[in-house]
Amino acid sequence: MKQGNPKNITRRAFVGAAVAATAVASTATFAQGAPIKIGLSIAQTGGLGAGGKAALLGLQMWRDDVNAKGGILGRKVELIVYDDQSNPATTPGIYTKLLDVDKVDLLIAPYGTNPTAPIMPLVKQRGLLLMGNFSFEVNERIQHDMWFNNAPWNDSVTWFSGFMEMGMKRGAKTIAFLAADAEFSQSLATGAKNLAKHNGLKTVYDQKYPPNTNEFSSMIRSIKASKPDVVFIASYPSESVAIVRAVNEIGVGSTVKLIGGGMVGLQFGPIMESLGSQLNGFVNYTSYAPEKTVEFPGLKDFLSRYAVKAKVEKVDPLGFYLPPFNYAIGQMLEAAIVATKGLDQKALAKYMRDTEHKTIVGPIKYQRNGEWANARVMMVQFTGLKDKDMEQFRQPGKQVILSPAPYKSGELKFPYEKARN
Repeated sequence: MKQGNPKNITRRAFVGAAVAATAVASTATFAQGAPIKIGLSIAQTGGLGAGGKAALLGLQMWRDDVNAKGGILGRKVELIVYDDQSNPATTPGIYTKLLDVDKVDLLIAPYGTNPTAPIMPLVKQRGLLLMGNFSFEVNERIQHDMWFNNAPWNDSVTWFSGFMEMGMKRGAKTIAFLAADAEFSQSLATGAKNLAKHNGLKTVYDQKYPPNTNEFSSMIRSIKASKPDVVFIASYPSESVAIVRAVNEIGVGSTVKLIGGGMVGLQFGPIMESLGSQLNGFVNYTSYAPEKTVEFPGLKDFLSRYAVKAKVEKVDPLGFYLPPFNYAIGQMLEAAIVATKGLDQKALAKYMRDTEHKTIVGPIKYQRNGEWANARVMMVQFTGLKDKDMEQFRQPGKQVILSPAPYKSGELKFPYEKARN
């Protein structure tokens, strides 16, 4: 798959997976035999590349399963995919090409907040349904009524309430913030700050840093000197790795009861394996952990099949974070097309909005703003981890679910300095 200027991107077509967009294909023009073309950009390179590759495999698995059954309403599914290189500047051009040159029938958003935000005006202007792919609050200003974000959160309160409550219950009075200067991380940090203020936590350190920073020693020392009770971090994968290593090298002091919260990357198998025991004690968000409290029909089978394919494709061997949710995007689209008997964008959007969807990641119902009605952001604590052992992450008890309550599998170990040993 070539990368580069979106005006000169070489297309790589996959027969397969996921969500609505074009001008508006009506039921009357639902031609039997012609493939249903679904277009998206998804990071294959850059900071989001590892997650994007795994997510794409989840979509491809849905495509293959659907096509093995004869397609949808007698039509095969084709995926048209471009690498956005984790670069938000590329996505408007890519999605314009998907619509005007490739003539796709449906659209799926890029993986992540930063690459998705720039295409929101385009899809609203053209009146297109768009399935979100782990974005955060990109529809707050646009207010597009045909947006459906497949991510287990809806706003900052539902995201961070569990994290904050854990600190408050342990007597936390102060908090430190460390966040990348990027839209996603700053949105998370702003939400966390508002929640901290509401709960009466005093901010003793607040630092934002340039994206792709790899040296955090001075910042961690400053956090340690501020003696916070809670440390909230909003970071991207490479930054998350560097922060974990710096914390393990320098420490954060005896006052810290919990640390983590919004660190992207600590959900990916290769990163988890590389950090190993250095993750012990960190508390962070995720979408799935192999605890007995989290079992949805079809999920275990999917992860088993995914593991085999991931080995061949050389992507995240665990696939816990994104792949099941991308498969679920396909499941929801398939059900919508079958129920409405076509590709009419408004009819598909109405079905998406009015239906509780049965998927391998559990039941999904949408709010009016296109976010999950029932958020399920899991906060887990890494514990008992060894170095250089991928298989340990498939076992229960290594990522203990602390919240939300229905999925809780253990209690917080604190303070952090004690929990990490």
